[in-house]
Amino acid sequence: MWSVARYNDAYWDDVRANWDSAFAATVKFTGERPAPTDLQFYYRLRRWTALLNDGQVELLPPTALANRIARPPLELRSIERRPFIIDYAVNDEMRVARPERLAEILAVQGIPAAEWIRDSVLPKIAGANEASRWERAVARMLEGERGTALHLLLRVPGGAERGASVTRSVALTSHWPLEHEPIEADTLPDGVIWIRVYSLADPDVLEQFDRTLGDAPREGPRHRGLILDLRETAWTPQGRARSYALLSRLIERPVLTPWRRMPVYRPDSSGVWLSIPPDTIWPPTQRERIAYTGPVAVLISARTSGPAEDFLVAFQTGGRGATFGEPSAGSSGTTTALTLPGGWKIRLTAARDVLPNGKDFERTGIAPQFPVGVRVEDVLAGRDAVLDRARAYLDDTARR
Repeated sequence: MWSVARYNDAYWDDVRANWDSAFAATVKFTGERPAPTDLQFYYRLRRWTALLNDGQVELLPPTALANRIARPPLELRSIERRPFIIDYAVNDEMRVARPERLAEILAVQGIPAAEWIRDSVLPKIAGANEASRWERAVARMLEGERGTALHLLLRVPGGAERGASVTRSVALTSHWPLEHEPIEADTLPDGVIWIRVYSLADPDVLEQFDRTLGDAPREGPRHRGLILDLRETAWTPQGRARSYALLSRLIERPVLTPWRRMPVYRPDSSGVWLSIPPDTIWPPTQRERIAYTGPVAVLISARTSGPAEDFLVAFQTGGRGATFGEPSAGSSGTTTALTLPGGWKIRLTAARDVLPNGKDFERTGIAPQFPVGVRVEDVLAGRDAVLDRARAYLDDTARR
């Protein structure tokens, strides 16, 4: 791991920690008596890889170990850096625990939630910027040894506090029961079509997008506008080509993709980078389809990462529409999965994306043109401030 990261990670020049010292500390940890368990070893390696500040780094343990790591079937989200239960999979345990959607987790095992995340979770989470790291830490804050129980203190909607016991039952290798369809859509009362993209990994995502958008382009923009929601678009090692193909359905003139930069691997090339010029995304030909020409708004958050950020850079560069929400995760670029001994693997960013002006965006993420903060009071009241702001923009556009 020490050498693989040094020679392959495209963010190596941005590592601020002492990598060699972390290596020595990790080796010392493995030699302690009593010897650490496999699970303790895994989490120690996670703490080490988190020092890379690479939002796409992923340590993949052997299958036998991955089967022992699990979390309760709860979908968690950070709202103003406070953990909330967004959804849960209904099973026998959840019928008893009754966690309630939009309940806030106040404490885990008697430890205040903020301290639990800061001390027990955040050091093991890789991220390009602090906002993204915190989002990921909340999502994984209940992960641990499979079959172990956790006691949570919840504040349910309405303000009452109560306890709930949950079990880490869904292993890393298991299907996540709360997984969304790649694309979900609704037509809102004002005539705006709202398309939520959850994953670009599915090979059928473009077909689903075309089917969702329907015949709107051929009839002219019969919809009042299109809101493309990328706030929950999951990171995936695949998907760049699909993100560009999706954008091609929304443009009438060519747009440019991000630049890519790769470190040059030669003994005498320290600090030397190979720049790969941007590609061009072309609109569809008349034979393929007619591009959607109505107004478009894109929603983003600190959970928007990977191929969704590739889409976002090209979308903003081409001036196709407006973006709303919070800065993205800053975790983009080409990744590579490298095999380590003992059945382990590590995925690293091998080439990083930069804006057309040559600036990196991994530390700040891609800023929306119209910043909209997400507040607890809005969420508890059932308001989606980012969506509402985008709808107001499309309404103004339609009036002009």
